[in-house]
Amino acid sequence: MVEQTSFHKGIAAENIVANHYIRAGHLIKAKRMKTPYGEVDLVMEKQNQWVFVEVKCSKTIARAAIRITRRQIDRIHAAAEAYLAKLGLLGLVDCRFDAAFVDANGRIEIVENAFI
Repeated sequence: MVEQTSFHKGIAAENIVANHYIRAGHLIKAKRMKTPYGEVDLVMEKQNQWVFVEVKCSKTIARAAIRITRRQIDRIHAAAEAYLAKLGLLGLVDCRFDAAFVDANGRIEIVENAFI
């Protein structure tokens, strides 16, 4: 992921994380899902549990982790609620909010239920 623009690094990191979830049996419901409240990087689903994933990449996992702000967490919750309401699924499916961190070598670390 060296010598790429931030946009392209972000796309590459999202793809790495999406592939990780796919290997674990999840289906991609949306990538870069946009709502009036903001964007969620990945929306995955497995056995009727919907997982909203915020992906951050940086030189190290630690640097990626400190880039998530309270404002982003609030935005992700609001966006997820709007998305599920639009699909008629609000209150009908189990949801989880994960943080996925990717370092410069493409190594990933997932924190499940990161935004409780």
